[in-house]
Amino acid sequence: MSKPRKPKGRPISGWLILDKPLDFGSTEAVSKIKWLFKAQKAGHAGTLDPLASGMLPIALGDATKTVPYVMDGRKIYEFTVAWGEERSTDDLEGQVTHSSADRPTEEAIRALLPNYTGVISQVPPQFSAIKIDGERAYDLAREGETVDIPAREVEVFRLTLLGATPNLAQFEIECGKGTYVRSLARDMGRDLGCFGHIASLRRTFVAPFGEDDMVPLADLVALEKIENEEERLAALDAFVIETGEALSSLPHIAVSDDQAHRLKMGNPIILRGRDAPLATPEAYATTRGKLIAIGEIAEGEFRPKRVFAVG
Repeated sequence: MSKPRKPKGRPISGWLILDKPLDFGSTEAVSKIKWLFKAQKAGHAGTLDPLASGMLPIALGDATKTVPYVMDGRKIYEFTVAWGEERSTDDLEGQVTHSSADRPTEEAIRALLPNYTGVISQVPPQFSAIKIDGERAYDLAREGETVDIPAREVEVFRLTLLGATPNLAQFEIECGKGTYVRSLARDMGRDLGCFGHIASLRRTFVAPFGEDDMVPLADLVALEKIENEEERLAALDAFVIETGEALSSLPHIAVSDDQAHRLKMGNPIILRGRDAPLATPEAYATTRGKLIAIGEIAEGEFRPKRVFAVG
């Protein structure tokens, strides 16, 4: 019987909050980071189009188990809408499909904003990763097909007009999971009677990570000049954020080494005392500041559902 293959790379775990440059795909960015860090596993929390820049949270190693919690977090984007043209991709990459000589006033734009705040219905772009009968919408769109993508409800917590000229308007949006900013630009252009598409898009926040956590790709690539591998990897590792930081929205308990050992074996631990946390379907436990498990608190116990290697 053959032995299982040993995974290639280092068992490094944590989050790298990349400031993704333009003209660089999300999958390409993850591959680059995985190679730079010599990581066994890597994945991202929320795709950014090549024509979008900004925050791309990349999970390394065991942190990939926490990706869903970051995917569900609030996001903030800064974006510019160019008026006068609607495009097939709803951004600069596509072909012009509709045009207009009309331009909206700043007053008309501001009057429209309440319609795009709260829980709204939007149809994702034709060029999107939505699956239609098992195929990605963008693959069908590239083949020239026009597909019927169902509308979906998304939540916009805040939409602010930052500035406007006759041809362009700059916005900032804070929104929930699944919101397409390209759809927002398309729909606002239609409502204003002048058409519109995204001219620039930058993501600045993915809860719980903020702008101060972002690392430009160029800063990481520059470390390739360090010839000593141990020194180079240590310099890269300094940018990695602890895995548990992704779970800051959940209740937290700190456990002892003995309790951590029980959790790692998949066993529950008893929570005693006046300050014992209340029952909750999801919480996370740490030992010495390191994430050890995600689980539920019920009947005076913490019951692990997912356990993590403690580095």
